[in-house]
Amino acid sequence: MRVLITGGSGFVGQRLCRQLVEQGHEVQVVSRSPHRVRDRLPGNCDIRDSAQAFIESPPDALVNLAGEPIAAKRWSDEQKARLINSRVAATEQLVALCEQLKANGQPLPKVMVSGSAMGYYGDQGKRVVTEKTMPNDEFAHRLCKQWETAARPIEAMGVRLAIVRIGLVLEAGGGSLEKMLPPFKWGLGGRFGSGEQFMPWIHRDDLVAAILFLINQEGLSGAFNGSAPHPVTNATFTKTLASHLNRPAIFPVPAFVLKAGFGEMSRLLLTGADMRPARLEEAGFSFQYPTLDKALEAIL
Repeated sequence: MRVLITGGSGFVGQRLCRQLVEQGHEVQVVSRSPHRVRDRLPGNCDIRDSAQAFIESPPDALVNLAGEPIAAKRWSDEQKARLINSRVAATEQLVALCEQLKANGQPLPKVMVSGSAMGYYGDQGKRVVTEKTMPNDEFAHRLCKQWETAARPIEAMGVRLAIVRIGLVLEAGGGSLEKMLPPFKWGLGGRFGSGEQFMPWIHRDDLVAAILFLINQEGLSGAFNGSAPHPVTNATFTKTLASHLNRPAIFPVPAFVLKAGFGEMSRLLLTGADMRPARLEEAGFSFQYPTLDKALEAIL
């Protein structure tokens, strides 16, 4: 199978590319700077600067993971626009590729697995969140909604679309733990605000396995929550992480400090959703790391 990936040089994309290559698949990667990312990916990956550059070798499947990191900068109006545009533009590029393939009479991909995020639901308090839960209207939701909407036209061309609303991705060497580990290792970790907000999370290996599962299961389409079946509150996450590092976690960060430092972006730290992977589990997907203890034991 030939798989075209946007965001292939990212934290999740790198592992996905390696898994696909190990399984004998042909991997195509879209990157604005192919020469800069080549050393991050398996040597036989075909890396080009646009999806349209692959028009002569049509992919069998698409995986859309591209997008500027949501927590990299304070959310000014300009930064919000960049966050949305980086996701929508990459998605529209894949849709345009399919339109061009169709116009040329070339075979279309059979499936597109397109990224989204837990932010789709916005702040949900303590209620259990499945794919049927109505979202809370705030910036994170609007960003994810536009991202998902940009992928929808592909369905009208007969391409199966599966959308993955991804939780916090855990693994060594990047993702959500990269900035969290140093203060915890120094014994300076603590909960954010009240600590009652939920943190849906997923081990990177489980997320990659879920993406492959959605590619291969022909009957699956629509939205899927890409998170482990046992989300935890921020307070529990904090205690569990500190315990695995044999360190205390006695330095909570007050909500007002986060709001002063990060502005609206502080909602990423102070709100959350008790998000469950209902549709993945119903479809028979099995998690290698269903609990935070098991995930952190493997990582640390």
